[in-house]
Amino acid sequence: MTTATQPIGLYQNGGGSNLIQRPQDGRRVNLSLVLQSLYDEPQLTRAQLARQTGLTKVTISDLVSELIDHELVQETGITAGVRPGKPAVALAVREDSYDVLALDLSAPATWRGAVYSLRGHKQAEASVELDGRTGADAVEAAYELVQALIERSTRRILGVGVGSPGTVDADGMVVAAPNLDWRHVELQKLISRRFSLMTTVLNDANAAVIAESAFTDSASDLVRVQISRGVGAGVLLDGSLVIGNCAAGGEIGHLVIEYQGALCACGKRGCLETWLSVPALTRRLAANARDGVETLAEAGRRLGMALAPIVATLDLPEIVVGGPQDLVKGPLMDACLALIIERTHTEFRRDISMRLSDLGDEAVLLGAVSFVLRTTLGVS
Repeated sequence: MTTATQPIGLYQNGGGSNLIQRPQDGRRVNLSLVLQSLYDEPQLTRAQLARQTGLTKVTISDLVSELIDHELVQETGITAGVRPGKPAVALAVREDSYDVLALDLSAPATWRGAVYSLRGHKQAEASVELDGRTGADAVEAAYELVQALIERSTRRILGVGVGSPGTVDADGMVVAAPNLDWRHVELQKLISRRFSLMTTVLNDANAAVIAESAFTDSASDLVRVQISRGVGAGVLLDGSLVIGNCAAGGEIGHLVIEYQGALCACGKRGCLETWLSVPALTRRLAANARDGVETLAEAGRRLGMALAPIVATLDLPEIVVGGPQDLVKGPLMDACLALIIERTHTEFRRDISMRLSDLGDEAVLLGAVSFVLRTTLGVS
């Protein structure tokens, strides 16, 4: 069984804030700078770090010693070279000292979690059946998943990252997740206090778009759609996440696209989720089994209605879609892209690309891992 620990302290938030707190003293900034350099390019020497960061060799030596003491960095061996003098020693981020726990609460029936290394390599998995639980009972399901991951962890735990459906504010409170009957649920504080672990909670679609930025070669400007129990989108502009004034940036699931359409869990009619969520699509396909292709294409057009104004307003070059391949790949995505091009094309706008996410069903989990690393260590 693992030994729980508090964050090592480069960017401590005490488990109570989702904001990446930027320390005022230069030492913490420099520690993160060195760690980020090694995260991006393993096997650098101290001299190479000094050249890359612009810091003096004495400062680099001191910072590296502290990171080694924190068991975040290790010496990996002597580098070959032709220069006379003391041989250079290569450095790398350690993967055997800390674990990160990640939870994906976006699915309608089964919530998944995994234990990851500091480099985002999966070490173990766990899942919990939701069994229709909502409200406080759904919070208990989240506790069960965290506990299962703790039991599978074999190292000290750096933190817990959670991707949750609904609108999530800067303090990790789920302001509203209608499908779970969550209203003002302080999920981040609840998990942090329950397990004495640094915890971050963010919207699942935002987690997924962070993962696209951290673990793929995606564009720095993009919108990433997450289709699961609900529908959400995360938007990156110049690599930065668009949160919005009320932490609802990208919340397209409850955008009305059909006046007086089907009743949504939020209480409105005709929301995008009534067409495009996995449960809604499954029901529509079952009711129209003979013409499933057209049903999926119509759902894609509805998604295009929601995305076209975003693409046009922000001049986004790339759309990434995450969700079950049997539903989203093919007619749905083709119809969506066709409608967006039709409604946004001008002689000045660049070509728009649309693709299925390369991260499969790990996007939310990896985004949660990345957010923990950003919050605790200042790296991404």
